[in-house]
Amino acid sequence: MPLYENAAALIRVNLEQLAASKRPEIIEIGELSVQQLTEINEFRVANDFLPIIATVKFLGRHLYKSRIVENGYTIDDILDQIESSMQSCSIVSVTELRTSLENPNRRADRYGNTVLDRAVLECTSRHPWPELFSVIPIGDENRPKRVKGPSL
Repeated sequence: MPLYENAAALIRVNLEQLAASKRPEIIEIGELSVQQLTEINEFRVANDFLPIIATVKFLGRHLYKSRIVENGYTIDDILDQIESSMQSCSIVSVTELRTSLENPNRRADRYGNTVLDRAVLECTSRHPWPELFSVIPIGDENRPKRVKGPSL
């Protein structure tokens, strides 16, 4: 899934608004590839879920709370995780409880880890749009130190 050219700037604005205890707008950040959309919708239809569309939305509230407040990552770290996980080469994984994309290529992060980045999509609350709900840097043994920020 290629992110839109301005996606990083838009995502940054949302995360900065959350850090300032403001309410960000839901934004469009990119589109699933044809293959990713097909794989997700084949599973959804086979399991009596409505299909989704390719355009991915982003708000950032859960991601801010879990990765920045709880894990201590920076906005730049989050942008790296999103960019990595939302590639057209990312592999789809769908269950009845979770839809995700995981980049099969490891990435060196700022903390000495080599991680696999996973994007978790929420496909129900804003249906038919999938929402980038979270990112998970798998293999992040060395994490940054937590800093205090507003919890949402």
